[in-house]
Amino acid sequence: MHSLLLALTSLLNQLFGSAVTALLNVFHIYPLHPAAPINDRLTLQLVVAFVLVLFFIIVRTSLSVEKPGSMQHLAEMVYGFVDEQAQSVMGQPGYESHLPYVTTILLFVLLCNIMGLLPGIETPTASPVVPLGIAVVTFIYYNYHGVRAQGPIGYLKHFMGPIWWISFLMFPIEIISNLARVMSLTVRLYANMFASDLLTLVFFSLIPIAVPVIFLGLHLGVAVIQAYVFMLLTMIYLGEATAHEGH
Repeated sequence: MHSLLLALTSLLNQLFGSAVTALLNVFHIYPLHPAAPINDRLTLQLVVAFVLVLFFIIVRTSLSVEKPGSMQHLAEMVYGFVDEQAQSVMGQPGYESHLPYVTTILLFVLLCNIMGLLPGIETPTASPVVPLGIAVVTFIYYNYHGVRAQGPIGYLKHFMGPIWWISFLMFPIEIISNLARVMSLTVRLYANMFASDLLTLVFFSLIPIAVPVIFLGLHLGVAVIQAYVFMLLTMIYLGEATAHEGH
């Protein structure tokens, strides 16, 4: 499996390496290996993205009311679960428009997390760069929709707290707390997946038969829980950002 990953990464670098390096240089980012800027972690993320896009295309083109297939059943189960969670966490009208994003977050993080179950593959989210990228996109997403829902002034007001005479104290605290969410999302996902990867690797090195299977099950459990937690926190932040007074 690892050799297949290396071959795919090498192919991507041959096809797109120079273009990726040129793009990074525009932002004054200089890869350690300019001829091969695409690493294994990015390759795994691209594979996950490709699998998700393919899954959604298959579901969309094979929708059927009379004879739904297994893919459609799976998609409906995921959608129903996410919708139920979003309704209970966000609550306010209009939460449905955010379901595509939070569903994508759940599936993308989950598939990245379980990549570590494949022989010779390191979990992409066990590297801090990957959770950081997802956290930054989430941070931009919920703040953008907060401004869109409440307007720039209204959105800034919700950082001031409910009591006007201590708003000058609350505002910097709330701003710092909001910015710290990027670090919180990143560290939580990274630390848990790194620890799970390390634990599994140690036990496979010491006892290569039978016992490590238990830790593979543990890794799967951690992968599912962390994907769920990331999605749940995204919903909470979205709910707070888009909530109007009185909701």
